[in-house]
Amino acid sequence: MIEILILSVVQGITEFLPISSSSHLILVSKFFVFDNQNLSIDVSLHIGSFLAVLVYFKNDIFDFVKNKELLFKIIISSFPVMIVGYLLIELNLINQLRNVETIGWMTIVFGIVLYISDKFKCSKKIEKNFNYKSAIIIGVIQILSLVPGVSRSGITISAARILNFERVDSAKISFLLSIPTLAAVSFFGLNNLFMSGDFNFSIINIFSIFLSFFFSLITIKFFLKYVKKFSLNIFVIYRIILGVIILMAAYL
Repeated sequence: MIEILILSVVQGITEFLPISSSSHLILVSKFFVFDNQNLSIDVSLHIGSFLAVLVYFKNDIFDFVKNKELLFKIIISSFPVMIVGYLLIELNLINQLRNVETIGWMTIVFGIVLYISDKFKCSKKIEKNFNYKSAIIIGVIQILSLVPGVSRSGITISAARILNFERVDSAKISFLLSIPTLAAVSFFGLNNLFMSGDFNFSIINIFSIFLSFFFSLITIKFFLKYVKKFSLNIFVIYRIILGVIILMAAYL
């Protein structure tokens, strides 16, 4: 259970920060030699994050009933990453991307992208300026998040900033776009959970979901408060330092 607690903390903190949850889950598991960390546990942890974003943005979700156009834009924006992600899993290519070298390089490269995008002078708001063109562009760019180290949150925030959305609105776009994606991941996770005949396995998944939900909810709340006052530089610095350490460990 200590393993699940650590993985849940890592997932809850990193899923919504621009630092890549998948890469941190892989790295932490390799460092501590965890037995429980695999794609199935990853999915369970993502279910917790999905439930957290639903709870935190429940008012926005209820507004979808009134603002069906925004809902449609979010769904359209999420299609590219879900389709490509499904193909990667079906073709058994996803595991080929889960290596330390890839994580190291992507952590640095997209840390620099995050830094550059955050320097844009932005004034657009999601309520007025999030049109179909923006949704499609951000959705296509979000495909890059399937590579560990890129960060779904990081790449969507970067894309929104490049399109001149304000920092807080860019973060909100990232959170809203996570709903369909995490819903799709959660569907497969729940299927695995109910189809499994190993009761202990199911208990582990349930704890993963609960703990990930708790830490994800806290992270969403404080990250939105943070971006209202500060730049994203602290995450850029963290990514570059982490990436250099990873590459040194991989090549030296």
